Amino acid sequence: MATTNVDDEWDASTEGYKVGEKKTIDEYKKLDAEDESLARWKQSLGIGAGTSIGERDDERTVVILELSLLVAGRPDVVINFERPGSLKQLQGHRFIIKEGCTYRMKVKFRVQHEVISGLKYVQLVKRFNVRVDKSDEMMGSYPPNTKENPFYEKTFIEEEAPKNVLLRGEYEATSRFVDDDKNVHLEFQWGFAIKNRWD
Repeated sequence: MATTNVDDEWDASTEGYKVGEKKTIDEYKKLDAEDESLARWKQSLGIGAGTSIGERDDERTVVILELSLLVAGRPDVVINFERPGSLKQLQGHRFIIKEGCTYRMKVKFRVQHEVISGLKYVQLVKRFNVRVDKSDEMMGSYPPNTKENPFYEKTFIEEEAPKNVLLRGEYEATSRFVDDDKNVHLEFQWGFAIKNRWD
């Protein structure tokens, strides 16, 4: 189940973005039922009579299935969050990133029970216990998945690892998936090392 955290260090507000009024799936279905263009918009979002709202015994609204690190010319590193013990394993593993390489992250996830507004990935990076970077990636708003569309995938913008001898070394990161209501859907810690070559 998502938790709420309003820690200023994690504030991921997007300038100029206004949070809309929260509605249930049933409210969206009934919204301006006679408006043809709105009906087409709702259909494009998958909000309709056949919309699946997920497993009743699973209270989560956003289920992160996989997170991948994509580097051209190298095998993808895929973390399967459905595997038992994956979060604990992640904490004990340090990823190697070659300085100057370009990479992307990709997330595979499922939405259930309600529309999620303003889903975002936020990451804090520390070195020697001092924050050195904060980044966030807006993922968007999503209706619950259906049998025809059982999951979503989002590939983040390309980034470049720093290339500087002073920046080589080990880093600790904490990542969160959070929505407009500041509900934290998943938080995890992991580590990486920037090196001058792949090990």
